[in-house]
Amino acid sequence: MRTYRIAAIPADGIGPEVIDAGSEVLSVLAQRSGDVRFDVTSFDWGSDYYKKNGIMMPEDGLEQLKPFDAIYFGAVGAPDVPDHITLWGLRLPICQGFDQYANVRPTKIIPGVTSPLRGVDVGDLDWVIVRENSEGEYSGHGGRAHKGMPEEVGTEVSIFTRVGVTRIMRYAFQLAQSRPRKLLTVVTKSNAQRFGMVMWDEIAAEVAQEFPDVTWDKMLVDAMTVRMVKNPQSLDTIVATNLHADILSDLAGALAGSLGVAPTANIDPERRYPSMFEPIHGSAFDITGKGIANPVATFWTASQMLDHLGEPDASARLMRAVEKVCSEGILTPDVGGTATTREVTDAVCEAIRGDNT
Repeated sequence: MRTYRIAAIPADGIGPEVIDAGSEVLSVLAQRSGDVRFDVTSFDWGSDYYKKNGIMMPEDGLEQLKPFDAIYFGAVGAPDVPDHITLWGLRLPICQGFDQYANVRPTKIIPGVTSPLRGVDVGDLDWVIVRENSEGEYSGHGGRAHKGMPEEVGTEVSIFTRVGVTRIMRYAFQLAQSRPRKLLTVVTKSNAQRFGMVMWDEIAAEVAQEFPDVTWDKMLVDAMTVRMVKNPQSLDTIVATNLHADILSDLAGALAGSLGVAPTANIDPERRYPSMFEPIHGSAFDITGKGIANPVATFWTASQMLDHLGEPDASARLMRAVEKVCSEGILTPDVGGTATTREVTDAVCEAIRGDNT
């Protein structure tokens, strides 16, 4: 029996709803497998914790998480707490504290979910976006001076290091190499950002020499948005900076039908610390408590977690179940259906039980 310790941080908004659904699906997968077990421990950190304690998580939060094999994260953000407090108080300290430098966001059109793009085939948006997740525009350096005065100044410093850029490029090239098309697009903005982004381009070209079997090209980020919409089949694996990939991956999720189906993994490729897996839809307070949150992104990110833990069979079984349920039209309202979170979860659980593959 293989046992994995999972730290669940449901956090805010619809986070608890979808993490509950995801934990239930993991339990059913364990029962179906018979030789794997998930020991899920839940942590009540988030905006409610902040309102009571003045911090988003305890001072020793990272130490509490270290013994776990993976972190299953819901969503962070609340209408009555400033976003920079929620983000920098919980999610980013985990990403940076555990050096989860590779943010991996797969995209595909799930059968039964309709893309807003006209005339696209299901395979046209089979992408993986690799986001540099430790520095760049979200390095946390900068400050404000003369607050409230006419001469007030705010600086936000982007930091690009040779170590940081090299390792994310190598990760992206390796990922591209492992995929059938062996195709990588490097996103940049070096025409306007002439220091860090020029270094980004130069290191991409250097790392490319290690992967002669990978075809790669370079694209300015503004032109990349057009290419994703107009010529999606020309893309496969994509690597971009912290900010650029943050934006492009939301566009990718929307093009695939809904952010409600878009997953992400925050990976420490060296496996020194637990990696973190989360849907990218956010806390969605407008539908919190209504029972209609789409759990598919949370299921998909659980599939990513299973792959990372070395359980590819369980991962594939989960995705087969998700695709079967969606193709049968059991969908939440964000993707044109009428099903509730409970109904989608029950259907996925039933599909897992009935999977004889």
